[in-house]
Amino acid sequence: MPLDSVEEFRDKRDQALQYIQDQTDLRPNYLLILGTGLGHLADEMDVELSISYADIPNFPVSTVESHAGKLLFGTLAGKQVVAMQGRFHYYEGYTMQEIVFPIRVLKEKGADTLLVSNACGGLNTNYRRGDIMLINDHINMLGDNPLIGPNDDELGPRFPDMSEPYTERLLELAETVALEKGIKMHQGVYLALSGPMLETKAEYRFLGMIGADVVGMSTVPEVISAVHMGMDVLGISVITDECFPDALEPVVIEDVLEAAGMAEPKLSQVFMGVLERL
Repeated sequence: MPLDSVEEFRDKRDQALQYIQDQTDLRPNYLLILGTGLGHLADEMDVELSISYADIPNFPVSTVESHAGKLLFGTLAGKQVVAMQGRFHYYEGYTMQEIVFPIRVLKEKGADTLLVSNACGGLNTNYRRGDIMLINDHINMLGDNPLIGPNDDELGPRFPDMSEPYTERLLELAETVALEKGIKMHQGVYLALSGPMLETKAEYRFLGMIGADVVGMSTVPEVISAVHMGMDVLGISVITDECFPDALEPVVIEDVLEAAGMAEPKLSQVFMGVLERL
């Protein structure tokens, strides 16, 4: 779905929005994106409506194992939320505009805060498999971004400022929640690459040298589009493998999902604790 004009984007967005509006009158303020192996936070939700991505006009469809591909409307920690149970990746062949299309639609539906999660590899040698990291900044090495092309001035400015992509007050709130609950949570920089292959030892060394604490294949496009539209953003990464060049071991998806399962209770507690306090 490459978008050649602002009018084409608005038409496609409005078609998707109308379909969702026909299913529910809810206008949740909070949008959650649940990454690889992290869809079980949805089990904590009081779900009022589940919509398959495949049923929504112009929505992409998740092709990755463990991504359910559903839009869930309901209540979590006393707040009305909409959760994306599964996301879209550049390596699946989607354009950047397609990847962020759901965020554009759900912002129009009422969401003004994005809570985003992902599975990633740990570059910082202080991190261990099963840890979680609060994202305080990111590095975009995807080679593309969702703002390239015509800009819709109703959504946001042509040149959005990215000096604080992750909202400081939400970072502080998440740190407080983790401290109160006794949850070990790192804070650092997320770097996005296209994938789908994992990196070489030399690449891991390079990524650590330029300031990345973790590396993954998602999140940055969604955050860029959210910041463009003036949304508040909170992001948490789950470290599913250790990317230490001098002790590197092959990674298989089963191990990634196992590590995500280990870390998910911590992620869920932080997200729910933040929502309770907002």
